[in-house]
Amino acid sequence: MTQRTSQLLNRLSESATIAMARKATELKKSGVDVISLSLGEPDFDTPELLKAAGIKAIEENITHYTPVPGILDVREAISKKFKRDNGLDYGPDQIVVSNGAKQSITNVVLSLVDPGEEVILPAPYWVSYADMVALAGGTSRVLATSIEHDFKIQPEALEAAITDKTRLLIYSSPCNPSGSVYTQSEIDALAEVLKRHPQVFIISDEIYELINFTGKHASIGTIPALKDRVITVNGVSKGFAMTGWRLGYIGAPMWIAKACSKVQGQVTSAPCSIAQVAAGAAVSANPSIADEMKSAFLKRRDIMIAGLSAIPGMKVNKPMGAFYLFPDVSELYGTSVGQRHINDAEDFAMYLLEEAHVATVGGGAFGTPECIRLSYAESEAQLQEAIRRISKAVEALD
Repeated sequence: MTQRTSQLLNRLSESATIAMARKATELKKSGVDVISLSLGEPDFDTPELLKAAGIKAIEENITHYTPVPGILDVREAISKKFKRDNGLDYGPDQIVVSNGAKQSITNVVLSLVDPGEEVILPAPYWVSYADMVALAGGTSRVLATSIEHDFKIQPEALEAAITDKTRLLIYSSPCNPSGSVYTQSEIDALAEVLKRHPQVFIISDEIYELINFTGKHASIGTIPALKDRVITVNGVSKGFAMTGWRLGYIGAPMWIAKACSKVQGQVTSAPCSIAQVAAGAAVSANPSIADEMKSAFLKRRDIMIAGLSAIPGMKVNKPMGAFYLFPDVSELYGTSVGQRHINDAEDFAMYLLEEAHVATVGGGAFGTPECIRLSYAESEAQLQEAIRRISKAVEALD
């Protein structure tokens, strides 16, 4: 028997965040005290109000198949949320509910991108974007940003990246992994470029919308000239601490929503009916339900910025959302301790895991090899200890 996987599978890489989390778990099982700052998961529990909605759905036997794009009542709730919170006009028929925002984005990419077409990915980008493009047979065109610009796209760079093969732009705000948040004026400047290129569609990944320290969230789908080319992605995992419920959704032009529903119908069909009901309760709730968690993350962010900024060789900016820091550690490349050499971010991340017992993720997986990603979705005490360990590990490098 020949053990041969498909060429499609061979185009895909393992998620770097999941891989690092697995290695950290293996060390923990062997008795090592690992502080894991690798996975993007809130360390809070789902609010009682939302758990109660899921329990009620079970008690009322909402446990059967639902329409592929989701329960109509839930899509109506999402439609109202889009209008209330974002100023976006998506009717229920323009909304598709999926098994997490990851599936939502994959549905869109598979619906829009043909082999040979290009997708612009501003780096740093979420690890799975590039593999989603590869899955569709498209080509990722990585658009570099810099820590000096808080890892945000500059309009002139976007203009230069667009070619006659460009089909799609995918970006997130607040951003995973950088924590960057685009202001309305920055969105407007990018929109002026995109208006000149009507062949380019835009996926706006807004899954971290509620973890935003600026007090205001800007959605590019509100710009009238782009409305028919924007797919807005959101979900309940991050802002409502509902990662395990696996529920994401899109608002899109009708023809794209129908295309995504067709893809989803052949892959998974509708998501869990119970999770849908709980998500409907989440998006119907006052967004202030996330304020306590957001305040905790803001305090932790400041602890991490202060601690990491004091470590030689680590350049840190001030992200305005999500729960990540993305420091530039390239000054440490070329250093070593004993037989261990730090040549890149992956070397440094592995050094921190094996020697400092702090799990992070190398920036190469996000398209930015100068950096590492640290999640501060941990207790303040654990973060302080992580800073101490990282500082000691860096001090040992020569």
